[in-house]
Amino acid sequence: MTLVTRGLEVRYGDLVAVHPLDLELSPGTLLAVTGPSGAGKSSLLWALAGALTPYAGSVTLDGEPVGVRATAAARGVVMVPQGNGLAVMLTAAENIVVPLIGAGVPGAEAARRAAAALALVGLEESGNHLVEELSGGQQQRVALARAFAARGAVLLADEPTSDLDATNRNRIIEGLRAEAERGAIVVMSTHDPEAAGQCDRELTLDEGRARWRELSPTSGTAPGA
Repeated sequence: MTLVTRGLEVRYGDLVAVHPLDLELSPGTLLAVTGPSGAGKSSLLWALAGALTPYAGSVTLDGEPVGVRATAAARGVVMVPQGNGLAVMLTAAENIVVPLIGAGVPGAEAARRAAAALALVGLEESGNHLVEELSGGQQQRVALARAFAARGAVLLADEPTSDLDATNRNRIIEGLRAEAERGAIVVMSTHDPEAAGQCDRELTLDEGRARWRELSPTSGTAPGA
């Protein structure tokens, strides 16, 4: 399954958030999208997720248009937003289990996945805590645990390490790497050069214009834009 953009352009009125971009990512890729605030990182991720309609160009997954957010999610595109999107009146574990059951995962399997994902992000003791009882960094890790448990074909994470210390940042990068090794396409936006340096490639945006930086050998392909 390949995630491809052709001439992808995102605009807000006269403001060009992402200039025309050609991108091709294959399973096993861990890509960092970097750049200053306002450079277009979040806009790119939301367009890849099918939640933002591009001004021009296309986003396809395995040759088919990603479509609107609901369609993209049904095809295995998982998005972790900066605001985490958790239900504050549910526990950490329930925030993971409920969407899994909604996606057709049996209850016992959903509970196993939730426990494993919480352990992966270092929150194995916090599953029964309400989200509103957790710190901002802990909530961020629950949102990422939910994404890991979903086992999607594409995982898009917007600033996943922004509120984390070095230990938990490394936990999350290891989790993202594990998703790529499982065969997912993983894209994260980040301001953190240490986090970006642990990825395979780095796509830097500056006022919506992209340039590529190769970081380490990888199985994916990413033609320059």
